[in-house]
Amino acid sequence: MKISRSISILLATTLLLALAGTAAADEWAAYGRDPGGTRYSPLTQITPANVGRLKRVWVSHTGDISQGWFGAIKSGLESTPLLLDGRLFLTSAFNRIIALNPATGRQLWSYDPDINKTLAYGDGLINRGLAAWRDPQATATGCKLSLFEATLDARLVAVNAMTGAPCAAFGHHGQVDLGGVRNYRPGWYHMTSPPIVVDGVVVVGSAIDDNTMAEMPDGVVRGFDARTGKLLWSWEPLIRPTGVANGAWRTGAGNAWTILSADPEKHLVYVPTGSASPDYYGGLRPGDDRWADSVVALDSRTGRLVWGFQLVHHDLWDYDTAAPALLTTATLNGQRTPILVAGNKTGMIYVLDPATGRPVLPIEERAVPASALPGEVTFPTQPFPTTIPPLARQSLPAADAWGLTQADREACKATLAGLTGTSVFSAPSAKGMLAVPGNIGGINWSGFAWDAKHERLIVAVSNLPYRVQMIPDARLVGGFVGDFHGEMGMEIGAPYAMIRAALKSPSGLPCSPPPWGELVAVDLATGRIAWRQPVGSMVEVFGKRVQAIPGSVMLGGPIVTASGLVFVGGTMDRHFHALDADTGQELWSASLPASAHATPMTYQYEGRQFVVIAAGGSAKIDEEKKGDALVAFALPSSR
Repeated sequence: MKISRSISILLATTLLLALAGTAAADEWAAYGRDPGGTRYSPLTQITPANVGRLKRVWVSHTGDISQGWFGAIKSGLESTPLLLDGRLFLTSAFNRIIALNPATGRQLWSYDPDINKTLAYGDGLINRGLAAWRDPQATATGCKLSLFEATLDARLVAVNAMTGAPCAAFGHHGQVDLGGVRNYRPGWYHMTSPPIVVDGVVVVGSAIDDNTMAEMPDGVVRGFDARTGKLLWSWEPLIRPTGVANGAWRTGAGNAWTILSADPEKHLVYVPTGSASPDYYGGLRPGDDRWADSVVALDSRTGRLVWGFQLVHHDLWDYDTAAPALLTTATLNGQRTPILVAGNKTGMIYVLDPATGRPVLPIEERAVPASALPGEVTFPTQPFPTTIPPLARQSLPAADAWGLTQADREACKATLAGLTGTSVFSAPSAKGMLAVPGNIGGINWSGFAWDAKHERLIVAVSNLPYRVQMIPDARLVGGFVGDFHGEMGMEIGAPYAMIRAALKSPSGLPCSPPPWGELVAVDLATGRIAWRQPVGSMVEVFGKRVQAIPGSVMLGGPIVTASGLVFVGGTMDRHFHALDADTGQELWSASLPASAHATPMTYQYEGRQFVVIAAGGSAKIDEEKKGDALVAFALPSSR
């Protein structure tokens, strides 16, 4: 019996490690832990039975913080650290790369690329992390373990993970200039997410300032030699339709601003792409705008497009494929099946064959509303998964308007009744429409994690619809700036500007029913929702009136451990949360110095499991507190 039980434990552990990817059991080697981005850790020291004893054991401050005073750009801390070779590595809001002692949080070294902090970065001062690469040919003086960061001011930086010194053989003194793309403008073209390294090639995308102009910088994805920094290939996401002249095709972006994932064995990099510019008017970019709003597979060695699948045709809603694609294996129809999971701001989940991009679970094209806006031609259909239901609200009719008071409800009903559409693909109009879920999502870069034990997808979802109004240039010149106060996008070069804002009642609360955010567990084999759990609250944003209403907008993703825990920040209430992966019940939470708009990670060091999250507040959402802290939790030490 003892021998049989030992073999069973060994087999189970081996299976969990295989499901978790290529990272060592005690490490966190990539943003999503493994190249496929599962965010699944085989660690089991912290369990549902003892997580209530979890305590803060150290806090490390980066010192890099901007409150946004006197017109300065605000900072946020969205970095997910890596744990490699007994060291913890993270990036600060100012793009400094920092190495810490994993047991104490003591700083070992830092590298400062000295970015320009005054440029008009539309995402604020943020960075989501690093990529790492081991050079099999490194000499004693070279970078055996390199760390790569893509900076806000468009540089690709390589440093020695042991010393923090620039990798001298890479580019020019450890840096490669990422500018020079078509329509390049400093600041408008920037990088917020980590690159990825496959086959010795560093693959990097870009971010842009949405809605500024029609012809924004290209969304080119590029591959660089990880040792020398030499450009090896580039791939353009947007393809001008046959028969459309250059002058009639005025667009840009389609950029890969979120996190990349990969299958090193198949030499594939999975690239999620965003919307073409400008976001809300497509008259200058006729057709489906392929390969914007897609997930594509590129050959890591050549940049060749192997396959692509478009999640939104001719996007008019800023429905980026924001979630990183997740590569795993699931039991479907009784067979072990490789799958790639993609998701976007619509709140829909697409399950694809990672080798071909063909749907593994059915997807059908359905008719959607046509546009009445002069110059616009909407795409007639959009792809809808049929097995897994949408995870976020897809419509908000006037009858469903919410409010704490009757006056608020009536005001919200009146606003909704006056719009030209209130569903997921309602076309933008001069009168105004409701984007549901809206440009926040749905599913944003927070994305999802894979619960290998239950074969479930754990998804961070927001539910905060946005009101959008198109403003003709003639009215804009005359001084009209919209029927409500919101974020203005000038969309220069297009015949319309845009204004958008979360739909709220006169008292300032959402017109959409709560919860405004939640975690959702999806059983992929059946399409069944295993559980939904509101997490956190919106008290920090909407005040004590909503204190009793659970569920915060989620801007930070979950991770899952083999012991059956889900850890997540992402909420607006300055708390870190642990849930039971089986039921969704919240088992533990801890206060943080600021809200944690980041994905956590976990590792084991010297026999002790730690869970770490960055708490720095948001660079784009007004919150009471900003921060610069990396906070670590662990069980009380037996010593």
